[in-house]
Amino acid sequence: MAFHLPLFFSLLNMAVVVALASQGAHPPLPHELYWNSVLPNTQMPKAISQLLQPDFMIKEDMRIAVELGKGSCFDLIAGEENPRPAGGTNVDLVGKDGTKPAYIGVAQERVPFLYRYHVHATHENHQLRKDDNPQATLFFLDKGMRPGTTMNLNFTRNSNTANFLLRKTAELIPFSSNELPEIFNHFSVKSESVEANIIKQTIEECEAPGMRGEEKYCATSLESMIDFTTSKLGRNVQAFSTEVLEKGGTMSIISVKKLAGDEAVVCHKQNYPYAVFYCHATKPTRAYAVPLRGSDGVKAKAVAICHVDTSEWDPQHLAFQVLKVKPGTIPICHFLPSDHVVWVPTPKSTLVVEPISST
Repeated sequence: MAFHLPLFFSLLNMAVVVALASQGAHPPLPHELYWNSVLPNTQMPKAISQLLQPDFMIKEDMRIAVELGKGSCFDLIAGEENPRPAGGTNVDLVGKDGTKPAYIGVAQERVPFLYRYHVHATHENHQLRKDDNPQATLFFLDKGMRPGTTMNLNFTRNSNTANFLLRKTAELIPFSSNELPEIFNHFSVKSESVEANIIKQTIEECEAPGMRGEEKYCATSLESMIDFTTSKLGRNVQAFSTEVLEKGGTMSIISVKKLAGDEAVVCHKQNYPYAVFYCHATKPTRAYAVPLRGSDGVKAKAVAICHVDTSEWDPQHLAFQVLKVKPGTIPICHFLPSDHVVWVPTPKSTLVVEPISST
């Protein structure tokens, strides 16, 4: 049976990690080792850490699978002609030995935040829909971000919780619009299916040119996200994500603290069979730590992003519809969804944002 040695060792490494975890040991994962080697002084945000840890090993007759969190599942022994799903989103990364990959489920939903601002964006996605909460604060002006300000917030999460692959593994899988048939076959997705359309759309958006002044990159692994970010900001960086215990509601701003200067890299989770992040850097961009308190006492640690120059944005973008302003006239802000990440240079006085406690 044909087999890819680099992939075999990657999967074997995962199996060893899971076996140790079952014995109570928690060795660092390869992603964590790379993070610590490049960013030894950077705290890993929850939006990233929750996409790393293997949860358990599933044994089903002679079939062994490693399920990574709520996301991808790898067949370590692929002898069945039609292997059965092992729960969650399942990915067979061998695919060259005649074994049909298991089914991949990709969420059919609009990305909860519209971060593709330029004129090439799809106008249909820039309109309010019937299922959108008309009372929710989607965008706001920077002058409105003050302690005591009350907002109706809805912190949504992309329902696709696929985990990161190791870079060596991700690089074995095509990620190009020129190779869509191979990608569909790799994941046993029918070319006319909803899942295929989502995969196609994600890849095309990654390949589309950015707006003027924007540097963009789609990271198919945590290692590649780190490399892109450090190439723009250096290694002395901090990473933050919004942390909420509840989805939202009426919340008041407790305080506002600027995280760094006017540069940042923001990475947005995509709908894809494994973790892919759309990362981009535009200047000037300001990031803020904004603790919130709900009317019921529930707290959240939110991250707000303010775009100072919106002159290149699509005039039909939802932000302009909501705020009744024109492109390039005033900074526009929004809170970062909880599965997205912002990277900023580390200030001289390092800011540490503690995770939320349920107590």
